Amino acid sequence: MMEQPPSSPPFIPVPPRRQDMPPFEALRVFDAVARQGGIRKAANSLDRDHAVVSRHLRSLETWLGVQLIDRRPSGSILTPEGVAYHAVVATAMDNICRASLDLLNQGHHSELSIYCAPGFAFHWLSGRLDAFEEKNTNLALVLKPSEESPDFSLHEADVDIRFVATYEDNPAPHSLVRDFQLARVPIIAVCSPDYLDKQTPINTPQDLLDHSLLHEDGYETWANWLGAYGVEQTGEWSGPRLSQGHITFEAARRGRGIALANLLTASRDLERGRLSAIGLHSEHFPPLYGEYVLYMRADRWDDQAPLRFRQWLKRTIAKDLKTSSPDPTSGDK
Repeated sequence: MMEQPPSSPPFIPVPPRRQDMPPFEALRVFDAVARQGGIRKAANSLDRDHAVVSRHLRSLETWLGVQLIDRRPSGSILTPEGVAYHAVVATAMDNICRASLDLLNQGHHSELSIYCAPGFAFHWLSGRLDAFEEKNTNLALVLKPSEESPDFSLHEADVDIRFVATYEDNPAPHSLVRDFQLARVPIIAVCSPDYLDKQTPINTPQDLLDHSLLHEDGYETWANWLGAYGVEQTGEWSGPRLSQGHITFEAARRGRGIALANLLTASRDLERGRLSAIGLHSEHFPPLYGEYVLYMRADRWDDQAPLRFRQWLKRTIAKDLKTSSPDPTSGDK
């Protein structure tokens, strides 16, 4: 039997010496030039004179012995070496910024920053938030309606509330984020009673293609909703594009056409007769659902302020819908 050679010891990398790192200000300037796309733009973003920025760049290139910036009359661009180097520098800078923000925000929990879709803020949340504030006077609430979700890694918000259609593909939340289902409600087509009286009857989803449909930024919302009923638009879409859901909602109130809404935000207008729901109880319009979902940073999940807020939110929505979420699995995950 042949003798086996001794195994090699595992390779353990030695941390680099700190003197092997270039001056930090030069790295910061290089990162700004790469991100901003030029020396003058970087100087403006850093509130530095462009000559100072240029000196830092040259000192970094001298220190490395490599040209990072190709200086041309039309502007400055990164060399291939600069592109590769910046990929590493940018990651390091981002990690430093995020770690610093995490420390800066530790223990600063007297404020709750809430992002949500503009329609939800305008038609539902803003009119009820005072009830939560009255019971939580020591907590400052900041509400920011936005079509875009916040970057939780940069502490842009503590809470984000979105409405997601169950018949659409929705990305899973980031590992930094936890989610909580607030309610499951039907997505419905709505219009003013006056519009409905003056137009041709709507008996099936297919009939909607003969009407003025009120679109958000694009046509995808209507296309996906009708597609869930097996209806496909083969020609041009009718109706205006109005950028945001709460604007289409208001346009529907004024008789301009038919908008998509959900039973929570439309409930008061339906009760008061300002809007009519098309096919709500018709066998030709089986319910299509969407879910209000609350997202928040996982490290604040068990804090008292966010916990009280999401519990209040779920109770209040359930009360407005006069029933809790029909999904028995929904709960504080």
